[in-house]
Amino acid sequence: MTVVGGRGPTSEEVLGEIRSRARPLMTPADLDGVVARVGGDRFVCIGEASHGTHEFYGWRCALSRRLIEERGFTWIGVEGDWPDCWRLNRWVRGGDHDDVGGSSREALAGFERWPTWMWANEEVADFLTWLREWNLARPGAGRVGFYGLDVYSLWDSLREVIGWLDTHAPESVPAALQAWQCFVPYGEDPHRYAWSTRLVPETCEPDVVALLAEVRRRAADRPDDDEGAFDAWQNAEVAVDAERYYRIMVRGDRESWNVRDRHMVDTVERLARHMGDGSKGLVWAHNTHVGDARATDMARAGLVNIGQLLRQRVGDQGVSLIGFASHRGSVVAAPAWGETESALDVPVARVGSHEDLLHAALGAPAVLELDGGLSGPWSSSWLGHRAIGVVYDPRREAGNYVPTRMGGRYDALLWLEATEALRPLHHEGPPSEPELETEPTGF
Repeated sequence: MTVVGGRGPTSEEVLGEIRSRARPLMTPADLDGVVARVGGDRFVCIGEASHGTHEFYGWRCALSRRLIEERGFTWIGVEGDWPDCWRLNRWVRGGDHDDVGGSSREALAGFERWPTWMWANEEVADFLTWLREWNLARPGAGRVGFYGLDVYSLWDSLREVIGWLDTHAPESVPAALQAWQCFVPYGEDPHRYAWSTRLVPETCEPDVVALLAEVRRRAADRPDDDEGAFDAWQNAEVAVDAERYYRIMVRGDRESWNVRDRHMVDTVERLARHMGDGSKGLVWAHNTHVGDARATDMARAGLVNIGQLLRQRVGDQGVSLIGFASHRGSVVAAPAWGETESALDVPVARVGSHEDLLHAALGAPAVLELDGGLSGPWSSSWLGHRAIGVVYDPRREAGNYVPTRMGGRYDALLWLEATEALRPLHHEGPPSEPELETEPTGF
């Protein structure tokens, strides 16, 4: 731990700081302090310590609902694909988009890329049902949108671009088809394409960059409030960054992580501009994307993330980062990429970790306000902080702890003692387009 006054802090000093920062967390009303603290910011990033925990999703939804209802937040950007989330956006906003139809569960059935349970689950379905009802009670301009920030949807995004050009600028379709044809030999498998570039130094990058330039030009001719043009523009941005992401990833270069997180932050900024100066955005992603990378060992590896980049780029507009942690429970995850998910036990936290200390100090759910605290014996200490991804093996817990200084990583932390696995809407089938994700830690 950090040395304070020439000596290491005592256990009671560490536990005392935790208790001094904590308030009970039993009902949404207990989020009053956090809502007051972050409600005036333009961007609030809300994490999760796993992609498969009921309580993380539930409390994130509860906090988001309060920020929408009481503090006027106008859009949500999530760690999901743009085309899939765009269809959800049309559903939750209703009105002119009622052609989507159905229930939230039917709308979420459109998520087919592994791991589908990240978004196709009961917790998200319930929130989206509420959000649609909230939106339909308001005029179109006051409705809250739901958007994907991620970079994986190379082929889906190219299809969307071609479809938009075919309707609005058919003379530009040949340029789009040229980019499409460049990828065709690889059977819609981005990894086959990426591996081929290791053998032959010819890529599809010039074609997708040219396509992006054409879409930007055509979109600029459309009215500012043309949602279809904005959708096409973003899909073209996805295609460019996805091509680069996959090409770098297969070379074992961890820079692919930075390509992905920079793309997500670029998308956040595009959404903010599109929604207007008065817009306020919520970002939903894993703690490893949300918590400032400079307060973890990611920084030593040259990695950045959403939380760090937003603080650096737009911190003057107000940015808050909120993390989650828990002591024990269960989680939905898979034993390997592309395999079927199941509910797995999450063992009690490792001795000496942040989670171990939070359990010892609190023993009950709590919300802790950190406010950049770096002087306290706990908030300034570098300790392990558990992170569970979509692939998880409880027998190998050591690789799931990220060295973290809590006071620099988050502005607030929601603590849960015992958690349960979330509830997927359906079991995972074989992936139609297998994905890999470069990760800065073993989670």
